[in-house]
Amino acid sequence: MNKITHIKSHITPMMIDDIDTDIIIPAQYLTQTSQSGFGEFAFARLKAEPDFVLNQALFQNSRVLLAGDNFGCGSSREHAVWTIKELGYQAVIAPSFADIFSNNAKKNGLLLVTMDATQCQHWATTATKKDHMCHINIASQVVTYQSTSHHFDIDPFFKWCLTHGQDDLDYLHSQLPEIKTWEQRQQKLYLDIFGGQP
Repeated sequence: MNKITHIKSHITPMMIDDIDTDIIIPAQYLTQTSQSGFGEFAFARLKAEPDFVLNQALFQNSRVLLAGDNFGCGSSREHAVWTIKELGYQAVIAPSFADIFSNNAKKNGLLLVTMDATQCQHWATTATKKDHMCHINIASQVVTYQSTSHHFDIDPFFKWCLTHGQDDLDYLHSQLPEIKTWEQRQQKLYLDIFGGQP
């Protein structure tokens, strides 16, 4: 994972409720197991509409997606998170997220920020002004946009992983010396008590 401590970007407003994983990446494009190659098919059905937000040049290179309620519902495909990251997004702000999508986001370094629906709608109305930048400070857990700040909750372990650029497996590997020390101590304890090999 890439190390992320701050995010500064204009906002992409996609204020549609119940965006499910099949909308994010339709099933017919799930033809590989790698984490890349899905971005070109992202939101394929919605992109068929010329006015869809992702078709607008204004929102290219945005790092923050502002979405509607229950984002990421539907099936549990991890590809949905991979797809959003491949589009360049580092954070999604929405009133709520589906549980499985939230878990997949944590495993893959995508920051999810839960914010009141009214505030989301308010921010969306001015997101068309590219000079309005959104600032997300992960250390202080604060997102600021147009002089309005919002504190968000984040799982402490995920926060550590995100700000250190490590996933679960990276963290486990970093603990190998401590794990081996614990194993040796347990083995010695077993031998002291029972004798012989454990």
